[in-house]
Formats: sequence, structure tokens, C-alpha cells
Amino acid sequence: MEKQKTLKSPVSFSGVGLHTGSTTMITFKPAPANTGIKFIRIDQPNSGEIAADVNNLIDVKRGTNIGIGDVKVHTVEHILSALAGLGIDNAFIEINANEPPVGDGSALPFIETLQKTSIVEQDAPRKYFELKEPVYYVHGDTSIIAMPADDFKVTLTMVYNHPLVKSQHASFTITPETFVKELAPARTFCFDFEIETLKKQGLAKGGSLTNAVVIGEKDIHNELRFPDEFVRHKILDLIGDFYLLGQPLKAHIIAVKCGHPSNVAFVQKLRELKNRGTAQPAAKEGQKTTKSDRFAGLDLDKPLMDINEVQKVLPHRPPFLLVDKILKIEEDKKAIGLKNVTINEDFFRGHFPGHPVMPGVLLVEAMAQVAGVLLLKKSENAGKLAYFMTIDKVKFRQTVVPGDTIFFEAELLKVKSRTGLVTGKAYVNNSLVAEAEFMFMLVDR
Repeated sequence: MEKQKTLKSPVSFSGVGLHTGSTTMITFKPAPANTGIKFIRIDQPNSGEIAADVNNLIDVKRGTNIGIGDVKVHTVEHILSALAGLGIDNAFIEINANEPPVGDGSALPFIETLQKTSIVEQDAPRKYFELKEPVYYVHGDTSIIAMPADDFKVTLTMVYNHPLVKSQHASFTITPETFVKELAPARTFCFDFEIETLKKQGLAKGGSLTNAVVIGEKDIHNELRFPDEFVRHKILDLIGDFYLLGQPLKAHIIAVKCGHPSNVAFVQKLRELKNRGTAQPAAKEGQKTTKSDRFAGLDLDKPLMDINEVQKVLPHRPPFLLVDKILKIEEDKKAIGLKNVTINEDFFRGHFPGHPVMPGVLLVEAMAQVAGVLLLKKSENAGKLAYFMTIDKVKFRQTVVPGDTIFFEAELLKVKSRTGLVTGKAYVNNSLVAEAEFMFMLVDR
């Protein structure tokens, strides 16, 4: 059984705060089992302890800031990342100002400070947050997905409209060794045109080329430690933000164009999931599929049409046959189909490798295939083929990832001898993930 960990003895580090510009000192101290990570403002007597918990989040203005009432600690993400990276569960962090020292803009100074003492096991089991199903967050062009996993892995893609940054992608399984070598040295970064604005906002008073990578229009003003240092720092930040969950996480995090606001929003979503305790096991290949309440009355083990019978009606074949079963057809007017999405799908090999999201166009195609079965099962259409004439009113509402079970509904609106108008909807659990309206032309084979 893996045990919780803390420090053997206190260790300290001092320096300038990035945004305040003030000299500040932090001291890491041992803490009893089940304490978690707690900050203590020793410059404010009787201020109490501030747990590194998403419930104590204040804002994410150029960093992750926590507090209780008027007592605050700013830009805690690099400290939390270092503690998470080394696997430290319990620690008191005394600080004599409202912001820790920035060091060189990475987590390395905190790692080197913590390594001056030993990390010791405690007489209590380590309590992981483990997922039972995929969880996802989408806001604009930002997405974060957490997949059930046996360890903690982060796959991240960042995209900037700048010729010196562009897009970067990296993926790491987080262990103490990997964190120290591959992620801890990666420094925070900014664009030189941002500096004047930050200073007008009262920020970045302690910023310099010694504690941040500054990107100009044509040059990067520092020597990079890694060719992809920017995306590595994004992963470093994410690890720190995710430690606001209050416990270590076992999951594969897949993130695109994320930052502090989306990171903490996702942590809040995980916390809500934990508090509700309503997560259901995700469907895995070879296991029986879970059902949402909407489709609870259907017997998944006794479908109306299995994959072999579907192939007798549709001309599609793997990998372009995207329907596993037809569960029900109601009076030739409504059909319900099903697809289990697994990581072995052919399209995941080429569609955003490392970021397994089912392509939207294939969701449309899958809805259309269920609609095609609905039309072609009518006796008068036996032996015909259904071709698209138009696709209208397409909406994508949520992402679909490996482990999801998609239920499709196709409903016939109009039908003539040669055409049919059908609506299609796709659901994962009780959530509508996509919908569209299809006009088909029916032709002889």
C-alpha cells in the first residue's frame, strides 16, 4: 500500500515576488498525515491556515491565487506543482508576504529547496482521486479531458498566433524523476508587448529576464532550456493547478489551449463529481455497456439488429461502419442505435494523436447511418441505397472520447417515394452531444 509523504525537516527559500516585487521568504515544514498542503501567512498574526484547495480559490489573474477573507496568497501554482511532482501530500508552508518568491520562473528552485531535506513516508495510505468515467470540459477552443488511468499523465497542446511560438505539443507520465528532469526547469513566459500593460495593472513589478522567458516580435530574449520549453511550462502550471483538488490524481489529462482559468474550472468540475459521488464506470471493450436513464428501458444484449444484420441493410463496412447495433425501430418512424467508442478506433491514429476526440464529421456520419437504417428497413425501400442530399442544423455540444457509449436517435419527418427527411441526435449518458437534420435521396442499388 502506498503511503502518504511529508518532509523530514523544515527548509526555506527567499527571493523576489514576480508581481509584487517584494522580497519574501517561504518555509516548508512537515505536517501530519491527512493535513494536505496549507499556507500560513506569518506576517499576519492569527491569520490561520489557507488550504491549497479549489474552494479557497480567489482568482486566476496572471496566476493562481487563493485565500480566506482578507488573507491571500498569490501565484501558488509553481509551489504546488513542485510538491505534486515530488509526491508530497502534507506540508505547512509559512510565508511572510502575500506572494512567494518567483525564483527563476520555474519550479526548479522549489524542487532544489525541498531536496535539501528528506521526503518521509507516514503511517497513512495515500488517497488518490480516481476516475470511473471520462470527464471533459470545453469552452470555446479550449478543451480538457480526463481519462481513467492507472497513473497521472498529461498530454497538452498549446497554440499561439506568433511565429516564434506557434503550436507545441508534449506528453509526460508524471513521476518524481520525470518531473524533476523534464518539467521543473521550464520557466514562465510572456510577450514583450504585454510587459507595459502588466506594469500599468500593478503586476510584474519583480519581473525580469532572470525569472521569465520574454518573447519579442522577432527574437526570444533568453536562451531556452528546452526547444519546447513553453508547452512544458504549461504542463507544469496544470500540475500545480490540479493539486488544488486536494489529493493526487490518477488520470490521463488531455488538454488543448488551456490556462489557469480552464485548469481550475476543470478542477472544480472534478470536485463536484467527487462530492456528488455519481460517476459510473466507463464502458470498456469486451464489457457490457452502461445505459443512461433516457435509454434505460432498452435491452442492450438483445438488440433488434446486431452488427451483421446492420451490414445487410447498409453498404458501409469497417472502418466506415460507425453503428454497432440497432436497438429499436418504432413504427418505421424512429430508430435507436448504439456505438461503443474505444481507443482502438482507426480514426484516433490520425485525428489529433494524443488528443483522442471523435471527429465531429464522424458523429454526423454515424447519425446518418442510423437514419439510413430507418429509411431502408421500410419494406418499400428494400434493396435501395440512401444518399445525402443536404445536411442542415448541425450542432456539436460536447466532445466524445474513448470509453463513451453513444446512443443515436433518428426520427423520420417526411418521406416520399424518392426522398426522406430525418432528424438525428447523439447522446452520451443523458447529455446531447450532437444533432443534425438530413435529407436523403433513395436510389436503386
